[in-house]
Amino acid sequence: MEDFRKVIQIDQLKRWRRFGKRLAMTLSIFFILVIIGWPTFKWFVDYIWMNTLGFGRVFTTVLSSKIILGFTGFILFGLTTMITLHWIRRVYISHFGSHQVSTILQKKPMMNLIILFITLIIGLVGSVIVQGIGWEVALKFLKHTSFGIKDPYFNLDVSFYMFVLPFLKFIVYVLLGLTIFFFMIEIAAYSVFNIYRDNRQAQVHMGITLAILGVLFAALHYLSIYGTVLTDSVNLFQKSVVHGLSYTDKLINIPKGYILAGVAIIGSIWMIVALTSGKIHEMIKPVVLYLALLIIGQGAAIIVQSFIVSPNEFVREEPFLKHNLTFTRAAYGLDDIKVKEHPGNYSLTDDMVKRNELTLNNVRLNDSRPLLDIYNQIQTFRTYYKFNNVDIDRYKIDGKYEQVFIGARELSMDDLPSQAKTWVNRNLRYTHGYGIAMSHVNKVTKQGQPEYMVKNLPPEGAFEIKRPQIYFGEEDYPNVIVNSKVDEFDFPKGEENETHRYEADLGIPLKGLNKVLFAISEGSFRMLVSDQLTKDSQLLATRNIMDRVNKIAPFFEYDEDPYIFIRDDGSLAWMIDAYVTAERYPYSEPHTKHENYIRNSVKVMIDAYSGEVNFYIADPDDPLLKTYERIFPELFTKDIPEDVKAHFRYPQKLFKIQAKMYGTYHMSNLEVFYNREDYWQFPTEKYFNKDIEMNPYYITMALPDQNEEEFILMMPYTPKKRQNMIAWIGVRNDGEHYGEMFVYRFPKQKNIYGPQQIENRINQDSVISQQLNLWAQGGSKVIRGNLLAIPIEDTVLYVEPIYIESSNETSLPEVKQVVMAYGEHIVMEETFEKSLNKILSLVDPNHKVETKSEKETKKEQDKREKESLMDSETILQEISQLFDDYRTALSNGDWKKAAKIMTEIEAQLEQIN
Repeated sequence: MEDFRKVIQIDQLKRWRRFGKRLAMTLSIFFILVIIGWPTFKWFVDYIWMNTLGFGRVFTTVLSSKIILGFTGFILFGLTTMITLHWIRRVYISHFGSHQVSTILQKKPMMNLIILFITLIIGLVGSVIVQGIGWEVALKFLKHTSFGIKDPYFNLDVSFYMFVLPFLKFIVYVLLGLTIFFFMIEIAAYSVFNIYRDNRQAQVHMGITLAILGVLFAALHYLSIYGTVLTDSVNLFQKSVVHGLSYTDKLINIPKGYILAGVAIIGSIWMIVALTSGKIHEMIKPVVLYLALLIIGQGAAIIVQSFIVSPNEFVREEPFLKHNLTFTRAAYGLDDIKVKEHPGNYSLTDDMVKRNELTLNNVRLNDSRPLLDIYNQIQTFRTYYKFNNVDIDRYKIDGKYEQVFIGARELSMDDLPSQAKTWVNRNLRYTHGYGIAMSHVNKVTKQGQPEYMVKNLPPEGAFEIKRPQIYFGEEDYPNVIVNSKVDEFDFPKGEENETHRYEADLGIPLKGLNKVLFAISEGSFRMLVSDQLTKDSQLLATRNIMDRVNKIAPFFEYDEDPYIFIRDDGSLAWMIDAYVTAERYPYSEPHTKHENYIRNSVKVMIDAYSGEVNFYIADPDDPLLKTYERIFPELFTKDIPEDVKAHFRYPQKLFKIQAKMYGTYHMSNLEVFYNREDYWQFPTEKYFNKDIEMNPYYITMALPDQNEEEFILMMPYTPKKRQNMIAWIGVRNDGEHYGEMFVYRFPKQKNIYGPQQIENRINQDSVISQQLNLWAQGGSKVIRGNLLAIPIEDTVLYVEPIYIESSNETSLPEVKQVVMAYGEHIVMEETFEKSLNKILSLVDPNHKVETKSEKETKKEQDKREKESLMDSETILQEISQLFDDYRTALSNGDWKKAAKIMTEIEAQLEQIN
């Protein structure tokens, strides 16, 4: 009986073991399927989305590079893991007796499984690391384009530093990290009972690893030599005045790189010999020597920098300063800036005003920041509409070139009423925003509100918007399904709502396998089973335009300020500026962190209705863009439609970076450049009663040597720690002149008032400051708008709008006054025209002031006559209605009522008389 029980227990134990093995195998397979299956599923879904938009090959190019590098990383990490672990196991078995070694180590099948499992884990980690870091670096290396510019010391093309050097460093760092990791494992494994002292196989294993480490450290030090042209650090504690190769680099750091590379090779050989000969203590000597040389190298750099360079820095660094100046200007596109002299005269006259009428008619009185609040209160109409931004653009309207404010009326799903947040409403019915609002930059109503050019629902005004629906925009839109059985909400109209059906075909067709895949991707079982979907239904995915372009081309840097514009066919489209950037342009000073090269070489247009995306090449000569073009030839569209090109704006972000760098790098005299004697900085202005740094702004103006007005982005300069205006920088935006930068310098011996000086003079003006204080004390909020410096021919005019906002929570900021400054004169009037008229009366003796009896009296008389006619017409309409009522009363025999109505008719006739 006892034996029978033992047999049963053994049999149960075997069954449990078999079950455990099956469970382990099942879990392993499930684990592998999850690791491989889920990313594969996501890749497949993303490919369908990208291919629908016409960028399937872009996706496959990135994916194939990641797969190749991932496979390479998996093989590299996995194979080295397997070799290392098998080698260690073999050493242990050969070194110890069977009774000394663990049972698991002796069981080869079991150890093979364990090693295989560890190999898979480390291989997957290596795959993720290599493909995640290396795919873009590798593609740039394989497809890179020459810059045609060589550095003056190593005589290597800039492309070597931008594309080749990063790839070589990537390989060295991956191999070095991997080798150090396994060397640590070997030390830990072979330190047991001092195996490394007695076992030849262990010594060979560690010797091979040491040899690889020596070669990799040597490669690292050798590559660091080329890194001297990419940084201003000369040692761990000091920086050079030069960005790029410096005197200390040439004298100490470059020779140090060669020496350390040689020591790394010799030291590794020394350590291998010491290890194999049993002289373990000898292995310390090359390590100590290596560390000593590192310290000596740092010390030598500190001594040279402190006692040779610093006492006579300009003389030592002069040739290197020249390289720094030349290459930084080239990296930021500053070497083609045209510099001209501006006399800074005070020559404003009536004739000058007439010649520059278009410039003055486009002076921006409204400000986009308070204007956004006004748009959102007046032009939304429903709580679920929202303006995210108000942008500046320009159009030709009735043959006139005019600057405008424009904003998109988007649908905010979060602001839908709570009872409307059903699955059908969020996914099928409320699918898009509607239309735009547009207003003049320089015109306001009597109430101080913007004067609209396009407004209301549906849009009406100066432009015919044929496709006002906005399916893609700046809102955080969820994915929606169009062409279902549910009519899409279009816009509110009276008591009912207008509906719309999506007419484009760039959505993902929800039929067949697509329906299943995207139901899983969206996590929506409802999508799979809903009877509201049809064979024509499409999924509109990734509708936020920033997410959309980042998903298609994540290797570009995108401007954070997209803007909407109207195309010639009446459709709406978004424009996003894309930048190509780099960190390794030799001798170039970074503008932020390590980024020292930037170009706005790509303009991205997204159709607000269909979601179609076009990447237009704006700078075909940029070598970095040419590299991307070689990698992704199908990404770019070279032919730019004229109605799209007409709305290219030079981005404020890039212009601000360039203008800031030019504030230092405009100095061509090396000694002046070294001492920063002529450093220019951005001025400050008062905004919302706070002093802030001025931002670049768009103006419409005719350049002094041009006959026609054009769209200009500009920024004034002031000297360091001074407030007078020393110069101003601008860039052209129109036609073939797009991107041309220029600088006008004012005479250094003459004071030209800067923006902050004008702000201070406004505060000091007794009349203006008193009036502003009265408004503020009366409970209203006084908002100082942007102060604009307006260059007109050979002079400069300053304009600042004053907003008044009452303390009421629902009140709107209104432009109530316009401050204008010219020379020594400052005035504040109700309108721009009145302020300009007053300035002219002060500076131009020939200016003819229009009196009220001549112009305004006639205008008021015409207005009164018009109002009188309108009142008379209203009264006549009332009389006509009364007469109809009179006849009805007579026909009904109601004589009393008829007599009463006749009395009212007589009274109305007397009023007209």
